[in-house]
Amino acid sequence: MKIYFDSRWIGAHGIGRFANELKLRLAVDGYIESSVRPHGLFDCIFFAYFILMRKGVFITPGFNAPVFFYQNIVITLHDLNHIDLPYNSGFLKRIYYAFILKRAVRGCRAVLTVSEFSKSKISHWANIPLSKIMNVGNGVDQGFSTHVAPFLPGYRYLLCVGNRKRHKNEARALLAYSKALIANDIKLVFSGDISDELKFIIDEHQLADRIVFLGKISEDALPGVYRGALGLVFPSLYEGFGLPVVEAMACGIPVLTSNTTSLPEVAGDAALLVNPESVDEIRAGIERLVNDEGLRSELIAKGLERAKLFSWDAVAARVQAVLDEVTNQHGK
Repeated sequence: MKIYFDSRWIGAHGIGRFANELKLRLAVDGYIESSVRPHGLFDCIFFAYFILMRKGVFITPGFNAPVFFYQNIVITLHDLNHIDLPYNSGFLKRIYYAFILKRAVRGCRAVLTVSEFSKSKISHWANIPLSKIMNVGNGVDQGFSTHVAPFLPGYRYLLCVGNRKRHKNEARALLAYSKALIANDIKLVFSGDISDELKFIIDEHQLADRIVFLGKISEDALPGVYRGALGLVFPSLYEGFGLPVVEAMACGIPVLTSNTTSLPEVAGDAALLVNPESVDEIRAGIERLVNDEGLRSELIAKGLERAKLFSWDAVAARVQAVLDEVTNQHGK
């Protein structure tokens, strides 16, 4: 049986990075390529037509699914944030999840995901056995290491890696930073561009000279931005995995993150965990992350060891094992 991989997901985002790393490593026979976006309105029709015209097994690294012919596909669901977080979804997306994706997940050969948290969520949502879902995890590229040249902007900084989506909880992170008893010369640096919500908070608390937005950070530059930071502040409300946590650890900086969803599972005991809904807990965590040298050293050492557990080679091997099993079953 030929194996076709949906390479349309490759891009500068979480699923895009996952897709690219798999494409570099999986043994497949062909690729699903088209100007039709995998997360677009008409993909479920295009995907079905692609399957109809070919015989094989079809793997997608994202949450797209055909409207029919899903018996020989392997679907990846990184999380269910579009279901669990209504503000991250819209009417059409909810319809898609309820009437297309759920049917496909029930009828497909296997489902891949990236954490035990997401695995449990998917099983409950689709009413499928846990045995049908494989937690393949995520990896850290070797470019994220202590050997990269640090970003040196001329000031000390804490780093927030996010995209201004509400579940990233950046407003609380900003408020906590504004109240934290740390040196005034330590800035809070965000990836991406400013939003109206964050600008309002910055103006209200007179923080303009302490907050920096770096805009879009290239894949090549990101490790250095991690490496130059005093620490990562990542109090997200919801993550299917939370790749910035292990990327920061691999770059040798301490991490503050949330005690909810997949983040405790990913961070283990190598990060400072806080309640992301409490500005006061985030504030206290920031103070400890900056001022407690003993804790900093402990988190850095544990983080470096923790990051070694997340390898793209291992992720690809798990995915390949699923594909091999599916193709073997199809041949019987």
